[in-house]
Amino acid sequence: MGDQSANMPYRQVPPPARPAPLPRATGRSGDARHFAALDLGTNNCRLLIARPQGDGFAVVDAFSRIVRLGEGLATSGRLSDAAIERTIAALRVCGDKLRRRHVTLARSVATEACRRASNGADFIARAYVETGIHLDIISAEEEARLAVLGCHVLIEPGEGPALIFDIGGGSTELVLVDTTPTVPRVLDWHSAPWGVVSLTEYAGTGEGPAGRASAYAAMRALVAESFAPFAERLPKEVENPRLLGTSGTVTTLASVHLGLPRYDRSAIDGLIVPAASMRRISADLAGKDLAQRATLPCIGTERADLVVAGCAILETILDLWPAEQLGVADRGIREGILRRLMGARAL
Repeated sequence: MGDQSANMPYRQVPPPARPAPLPRATGRSGDARHFAALDLGTNNCRLLIARPQGDGFAVVDAFSRIVRLGEGLATSGRLSDAAIERTIAALRVCGDKLRRRHVTLARSVATEACRRASNGADFIARAYVETGIHLDIISAEEEARLAVLGCHVLIEPGEGPALIFDIGGGSTELVLVDTTPTVPRVLDWHSAPWGVVSLTEYAGTGEGPAGRASAYAAMRALVAESFAPFAERLPKEVENPRLLGTSGTVTTLASVHLGLPRYDRSAIDGLIVPAASMRRISADLAGKDLAQRATLPCIGTERADLVVAGCAILETILDLWPAEQLGVADRGIREGILRRLMGARAL
């Protein structure tokens, strides 16, 4: 598999009136420059600004907002006007932060919603004009590689291959890695066209206990079918399979597992959760109605309608790779981008 990011230009984030490209990254990490990574997904817009520190980096500023860029995409094939307006507003905040922090080297990427939408390129052009941020629409393969680069340090020690997954808003990436090298080597990968937004919009969530059970079973079946080609290629006998997840789904369910009153990254990032607990929580959430899910801490109204689809995807991954426990990462694409910008060896 080729790495498409190696020759991809990195651009400055200038004022909207006078956009100008920045020269390529030099790989130097010994100065005090600020680097930035922006990940615009189907559901979230997330920004990290950091400076090099030791073998890693120190976060200087961050931003995260649920924008639901892919809302309605499954039926219309287009990004809606309302979704575009929400996302442009979030990108303006990001642009202001980048200029205020005097960021000189940044990369901003867009994923499944922009890959799939017929007006994705038009949105990218408008975002550049109005916010000064140039978004690169990256492939599913590069998305998977960046996620691995950003979170692989949290893979549990052990022998044999490990599976890393990223449940997004519009797609789910699965990556089988060899952890023998310092930076894991990608053995195989798969991108399924189901994320929490696309799966919810396609399958619905059902009404009443029977309807919810039926909708959840339909979600599980759709995801299993999309995973089938990858399942056939996976090794059949792996002793103590290791599993690491990076996404809002796993961090949310991990928060429920801990009974947190509010989200706490320091308690979640790097947590190891029994797979049986994640299955129990998933089944419980799938049986609740929207109002009941919305009352739960760390879910609330913003995630209540989408969390069931995430549960269906997660349970299907646990069927695919039956690990006894699940590593949880609140890090991924943005951290992968930052490591690339700072000169980390690419996957």
